[in-house]
Amino acid sequence: MTDWNAMSDEAFRKEVRTFFEANYPAELRFLPRRLRWDECKPWYQALYRQGWIAPAWPREQGGMGLSPAKQIIMLEETERCGIGRMPDQGITQVGPTIMRYGTEAQKAKYLRPILTGENIWCQGYSEPNAGSDLASLQTTAVREGDEWVINGSKIWTSMSMDASHMYVLVRTDRNAAKKQEGISFMVLDMKTPGLTLRPIRNIAGHEEFAQVFFDNVRVPADALVGELNKGWTIAKALLGFERLGIGNPRRTRYAFTRLEKVARSRGLFDDPAFADKFAQLRLDLADQSSLFGRYVEQVRRGETLGPDVSILKIWAMELYQRISELLLEAADEKSMYEGNVDFDGESVDVLSSFYMSRPGTIYGGSNEIQRNIVAKDVLRLPMK
Repeated sequence: MTDWNAMSDEAFRKEVRTFFEANYPAELRFLPRRLRWDECKPWYQALYRQGWIAPAWPREQGGMGLSPAKQIIMLEETERCGIGRMPDQGITQVGPTIMRYGTEAQKAKYLRPILTGENIWCQGYSEPNAGSDLASLQTTAVREGDEWVINGSKIWTSMSMDASHMYVLVRTDRNAAKKQEGISFMVLDMKTPGLTLRPIRNIAGHEEFAQVFFDNVRVPADALVGELNKGWTIAKALLGFERLGIGNPRRTRYAFTRLEKVARSRGLFDDPAFADKFAQLRLDLADQSSLFGRYVEQVRRGETLGPDVSILKIWAMELYQRISELLLEAADEKSMYEGNVDFDGESVDVLSSFYMSRPGTIYGGSNEIQRNIVAKDVLRLPMK
């Protein structure tokens, strides 16, 4: 097995770039939306055959075990080639969670099918009345013999229409003293009877989300991951992984590349005011990449992500919005057109970054909530 970390950065970058350019479909490059599973399944499986589907997973679990520096190189080459984001909840969230909290039987059952693409996962967290205040969730799971019976609904479930499995937070003790208590973490097959989906269109008109309804959905007793009524602990760890994923510089780098193309075509670098704004965003992006690398290294060492990872989520999503706003300003009258627009031979989709950045400060826990977390748990400021 190749020791990727022993390679020089230059050699590793060359190998990754060569493979991506030779194998990623041209028609799927630089799409302004999330990829559907039927579109990206061949690419997912190609990465699996190459041994590259899970860059951050330990080598003993089928991953690459990459250092943060190598992961960022892989990220940069992914962006440079215009490779779209796949349904990756299994790789980025479920896999690491089961490695840490799951039984040996659960690891044997779920980890390999994540790598091969046999199982595609979605997240069942938010509810119509439990978004940023996730601990107020009301979806219940009641034990009946050797089964759990789940009732309730989840909303904003990204790409659930393509998923084969879901990881879900459920209330298993309604009489718990605190709302964070009495919550459990479970996994289930999306084909389980009683489970239905209703697609939701996003601001750009794409059906990226769905509301999921549970009507006496029966799952086996071993659907429980970790201890009963201790799901909030798992949820916090998994939200750390999610906020790390949201803080990935991929989106911001891609939007920044679009901004640079538009600015060059319009001669905006000759304007000192614009050049100052552009330089500030470039430095902010470098800061994001550095902070992301720090947390990647923490995960690689097997350490738990603490509440300070909220800083990355805040910074990343607000930077994404600032870049997308300057992109609209730079595009001027062409900012009103959807889809690709010509800028002196450069084809640039101006609006999609703006659309996609709008909800970024809300999902994964709103930035207002993240600031409260940083104030309370990182800075130890007094709470009124």
